[in-house]
Amino acid sequence: MKMYVGNMPFSMDEEKIKSLFGEFGELESINVITDRETGRPRGFAFVEMQDADAKEAMSSLHDKEVDGRRLKVNEAQARPNRGGGGFGGGRGRY
Repeated sequence: MKMYVGNMPFSMDEEKIKSLFGEFGELESINVITDRETGRPRGFAFVEMQDADAKEAMSSLHDKEVDGRRLKVNEAQARPNRGGGGFGGGRGRY
């Protein structure tokens, strides 16, 4: 199960996520989202674990305070299709 972890302190890196979520089982993947231009963390990540472990982690870690911030931990939702990828939708030039 893939989980969304939001409202993370900017000091929280992959190692801190491993130690926090590792208490509940083996982590399959961690993806800390960073700003494209600066490379700095954006304050959220995606963590993947087995379903039973993930559910336990969500119930224990959601709203837990870490470095002065309350984590938001829930099941990740599929990103909505935003369309795009075109040349505008305007009328032709002629």
